[in-house]
Amino acid sequence: MNGPNDDNGSGRLVLGVARSANDNAWRERLSSSEALNAMTIAQRSGLPDVLARVMAARGVAPDHAEEFLAPSLKNLMPDPSRLVAMDQAVARVADAVQRGTRIAIFGDYDVDGATSSAVLARYLRWMGLDPVIHIPDRIIEGYGPNGPAIEALKQGGAGLLVTVDCGSTSFEAFDVAARLGLDVVVLDHHQVGETLPPVEALVNPNRQDDLSGQGHLAAVGVTFLFLVGLNRELRSRGFFNGRQAPDLMLLLDLVALGTVCDVVPLKGLNRAYVTRGLAVMHQRLNPGLSGLADVARVAGKPAPYHLGFLLGPRINAGGRIGDAALGARLLTCDDASEARAIAERLDQLNSERQAMEAVMLEQADAQAALSMEAQEPSVLITGSEDWHPGIVGLIASRLKEAHKRPAFAIAYDGDGKGTGSGRSISGVDLGRAVRKAVDLGLLEKGGGHAMAAGLTVMRDKADDLAAYFNEELATEVDQASAHRDLKIDAALTATGATLELMEMLERAGPYGAGHSEPVFAFPAHRISFADVVGNGHVRASIAAPDGTALKAICFKAEDRPHGQMLLSRRGSNVHVAGTLSIDTWQGTPKVQLRILDVADPQKVRL
Repeated sequence: MNGPNDDNGSGRLVLGVARSANDNAWRERLSSSEALNAMTIAQRSGLPDVLARVMAARGVAPDHAEEFLAPSLKNLMPDPSRLVAMDQAVARVADAVQRGTRIAIFGDYDVDGATSSAVLARYLRWMGLDPVIHIPDRIIEGYGPNGPAIEALKQGGAGLLVTVDCGSTSFEAFDVAARLGLDVVVLDHHQVGETLPPVEALVNPNRQDDLSGQGHLAAVGVTFLFLVGLNRELRSRGFFNGRQAPDLMLLLDLVALGTVCDVVPLKGLNRAYVTRGLAVMHQRLNPGLSGLADVARVAGKPAPYHLGFLLGPRINAGGRIGDAALGARLLTCDDASEARAIAERLDQLNSERQAMEAVMLEQADAQAALSMEAQEPSVLITGSEDWHPGIVGLIASRLKEAHKRPAFAIAYDGDGKGTGSGRSISGVDLGRAVRKAVDLGLLEKGGGHAMAAGLTVMRDKADDLAAYFNEELATEVDQASAHRDLKIDAALTATGATLELMEMLERAGPYGAGHSEPVFAFPAHRISFADVVGNGHVRASIAAPDGTALKAICFKAEDRPHGQMLLSRRGSNVHVAGTLSIDTWQGTPKVQLRILDVADPQKVRL
């Protein structure tokens, strides 16, 4: 698979591809030291070379190969008490359970918030309680706890408030709770500063005094750890005497869904959560998840792809443009017919969201094209009064992918106040730049992390903001753009893309954020078929030199360089790079290639 070294010494080219259709250099994912590890893993464990390469490239050391292939919750789950304030949180909620106190759950409007809320609510129902869930409206209430909602929950009889996936910075809202005499327990995972709101207990592995090493967990993962501690505490108090303690493993389907959709690294405990959770999901024990899978046409064994791209977007659609509480309501529903009705409503909202997104994206693309013609800005900023604020993050992501630079999409209201969302490229810290813009008075508010950020800006400051971003991030963007690589795990032919290979690769999964899906290069395969299907996708078939065919799909690529090359080079040989999956359409499992990039064999370095 090796090609010549590239000019900057960052690795070896694959098939000599220094510049693909998408302007990528194809490089070996394995470093020289990882290649030695791969060889050692194969020799010691008797594993096939391709599996050993995939494992070594994802940081698996030879001594840990066996345990990596069988991730165990028992071995990977820490004692919940290692998290700061966990014991206080457990004790306070255990008191409420024993007293039969009405507990209010305040969640976020994304999938992590919905699953966290559902996991906690289902457990409390098993304890005989009737918890109430409040998910704030994205537009009217915004993110996190707010005073009016807390007052309403208190008036509704809540004696304890538990916030999930939010609350670590809710000072004003919790002042209201304190005034009302309502105790608060926070279960969160977001980055926070040194000063925390005064609450009964704030559990967050990313608080600065927490040394548990669990900062990679999604909120639903933190919530599950909390339930492990709560279950243990209630057992020690004799709460389960005479009856069976609940089986927490039955909640792992929800934990897996939230973990995948919050795009946290699928390493360590997260990987064990998802591995076990997918197995639970396959049993279809949760009527809400089953109903959603049916309307999303998820067939066969669920995989992270189904969670992240089919189930998650439908739950998010409620929070983006409809009723934010629909997702949590679906995931806590035990009536199959009611669950089906909610799932169908979410599916409808998702279709409406897709239609709105298509119109917004067309307008954003036009704005971006004008900007690129005028000055090729380091950061793209687009906006309109006609855009829905619940969809701007999706638009920013599309622009970032298309133009290979950070991008913002901003929805303005009638008063000129804009709600925006930004997405970045690797190597450019967007959150830092946004926080600095707040300090400079260019933004009303804003925050985020390296790869994503949100902001509120007045329209009359939009030009100044654009100038600031282009000056502040120019060097980072230039440096990041100079090294545009597609990492390749191994070279294959269509003949080698078998179900046996997929079963082997599955042992090193599940794949997702921080544990990327293997990418394979297919040298000089003939494009025997290519056509446009659906919403701008390119369907294709490629053939190995021996004639073996492999069906392929290239998502949203009709107008992208790699899609255009596929369509224009029918009958010709091209190098193809992509990931493999199993297609169970019509009940017969077949290997399918998802094409990420293509390259002309005549334009490579020899």
